[in-house]
Amino acid sequence: MNASRVKIYDANPEVLKLLSGTKLQASIMIQDGLIPDIASDQSIADQWVRDNVLAYYPQTMIRFVLVGNEILSSNNTLLWYNLVPAMVRIHNSIKAQNIQNIKVGTPVAMDILESTFPPSSGKFRPEILNHQVMVPLLSFLNKTRSFFFVNVFPYFSWSENPTNLSLDFALFTAKNSSYTDPESGLIYTNLLDQMLDSVLFAARKLGFDNISLAISETGWPNAGDIDQPGANIHNAAIYNRNLVRKVTATPPIGTPAQPGVVIPTFIFSLYDENRKFGPGTERHWGLLQPNGLPNYEIDLTGVQSESNYPTLPQPTNNKPFKGKIWCVVAPGSRITDLGPVLNSVCKEDNGACDALAPGKECYEPVSLVAHASYAFSSYWAKHRDSAGATCYFNGFAEQTTRDPSHGPCKFPSVSL
Repeated sequence: MNASRVKIYDANPEVLKLLSGTKLQASIMIQDGLIPDIASDQSIADQWVRDNVLAYYPQTMIRFVLVGNEILSSNNTLLWYNLVPAMVRIHNSIKAQNIQNIKVGTPVAMDILESTFPPSSGKFRPEILNHQVMVPLLSFLNKTRSFFFVNVFPYFSWSENPTNLSLDFALFTAKNSSYTDPESGLIYTNLLDQMLDSVLFAARKLGFDNISLAISETGWPNAGDIDQPGANIHNAAIYNRNLVRKVTATPPIGTPAQPGVVIPTFIFSLYDENRKFGPGTERHWGLLQPNGLPNYEIDLTGVQSESNYPTLPQPTNNKPFKGKIWCVVAPGSRITDLGPVLNSVCKEDNGACDALAPGKECYEPVSLVAHASYAFSSYWAKHRDSAGATCYFNGFAEQTTRDPSHGPCKFPSVSL
């Protein structure tokens, strides 16, 4: 695989010890909950740096300390106000040790922007500007020569609008098509560059013309639910391989708005997270399966050409599914654990289980699996669009295109 950097979402001692003596550059993270205390007290920041940086550095090549994760996507404005003060204190602690090569940053999601298209229209959300967070953050990053870390996922932008956005454009494979920004005149050949440049243009509107970008998360899901088009092994491999070639190119490519610059990049993620809640894609971003086997081959140096990789399986879900989908108990579910999940669904929305009452149309067969399948499908169909419900239910559910209705019992479905 030949990785050169690794990013962890904490400062796990075991991981940092394992990285000791290797050539892997490490990015570590301060948990969100620690931010207010660190922001308020330099001695707490000093202690955190002693425990989580100095205890391992320089044998472990720590290069980035990230303060929180997507703080500006939360509704906790207290964390917003404390974010930059915490970053300043951590920076001061590191600087006091005469360490020059560890940068302090914070990852942001693309939802910090009110507008992203065309890229030149990029603009930060008003509430972030009104709370006077962004200017201090960008000032700190410029002053310390650090990076503006962005979690950026072209998959989501494409999958939300697959009929109008080219999949090839999202996968870096659009050979003969491009987009010209009508305001800037810049020419784009891929979706990632468009998204990154919208951040650059938003910063420029605040007077920051030369911020340095880093990609703290990007990737493509290798599997997903029926209603998640394009999530497959083929696309994940193509996206990540082309991404690596782009960000490791010599000389550096950069983006149309900032050409010729190196963009430090972390692929999300190393492993599939098979116990993660939410839609199917949430569990399928890994280069590796949970057992360590590769989902597909990838050379993170960017040297290997596509023709030298094994043939990938052809995608079957690149076009959005049209039809009805139901949500039922997944095969292999532990029946002994299913009862509490069913009870929870019925308690949260009693109406979803009305048809399961004695004498009602779905009471028979009197089976835990049958009742749970109806409840799952009923609840999901009712709340998918209005409340973002997913067909997961603690891992006991999966989507199906096969109608589970029987006799007078008609299962609610989602129509796409």
